[in-house]
Amino acid sequence: MIQKKTFWLKLRSGRLRLGERALIMGVLNVTPDSFSDGGKFFDVKSAVRHALAIQLDGADIIDIGAESTRPGSLAISAAEELRRLLPVLEALRGKLKIPISVDTQKSAVAELALRAGGEIVNDISGLRSDPQLARVAAKYGAPLILMHMRGTPRTMQKGPFARDAVRDVTSGLRKSIATAKKLGVKQSQIVIDPGIGFGKSYSQNYELLARLRELAKLGYPVMIGTSRKGFLGATLAKNGKPASADERMWATAATVAASILNGAHIVRVHDVAEMKQVALVADCVLRPAPPREDGRS
Repeated sequence: MIQKKTFWLKLRSGRLRLGERALIMGVLNVTPDSFSDGGKFFDVKSAVRHALAIQLDGADIIDIGAESTRPGSLAISAAEELRRLLPVLEALRGKLKIPISVDTQKSAVAELALRAGGEIVNDISGLRSDPQLARVAAKYGAPLILMHMRGTPRTMQKGPFARDAVRDVTSGLRKSIATAKKLGVKQSQIVIDPGIGFGKSYSQNYELLARLRELAKLGYPVMIGTSRKGFLGATLAKNGKPASADERMWATAATVAASILNGAHIVRVHDVAEMKQVALVADCVLRPAPPREDGRS
């Protein structure tokens, strides 16, 4: 039975314990073109409603992103990203009891987002796009999630893929961690993410999930994001046609359970209520609950 190491992340609003149970990070994309829900929450009112629904469904963290990073997507300017993001953050002030993570690769966006209520920075580039983002996280004492990505969103699924995915991810994350620490981020404020679906082949995504415990040996809490991703659509394909994003929830559930059982501390998902149930059961497998007083199981 795997024994997860316990970590504490220091937030402006308090502390977040990782390891006692799997935490749910709910996704809110305020974009017109994200692969799964682009355009659904692009206006401020719908974004706020969805954020509150994510909290009500049991999320522990909400991750707000204003730039699509789907395969083939093009980058947008910091000004455009902030134009989408800041009104949502301002509208959510005082309305959420869970911390906000900001999904961005840009230091300028991170700076203003942290001032506007964000408490965590989630960088899919692992500081390769903008190393100064680490200085911003350090300045505000914000936890920093470092994800591994091979290439860029525009090119990442065109290959070539690494010969050894686990070695490639481990090496890349080590470099990201070293950069973060060099620029002032405390070791205790770093979370790592192997970047499922970001520059990995179909089989490599599954290999990384199966060998997640090897990444945990780096000594940092691990976050996993598999929700509705393309490799799941390919797995469920019928007559050569991949399953749509909306048809991938149960496949997502299987990967969420596998991730938690293999050591993930945080799972990043779109379907919060459903994946909350998956996480609760997976946690019970890791730590069987004591018998009920009434004797029923």
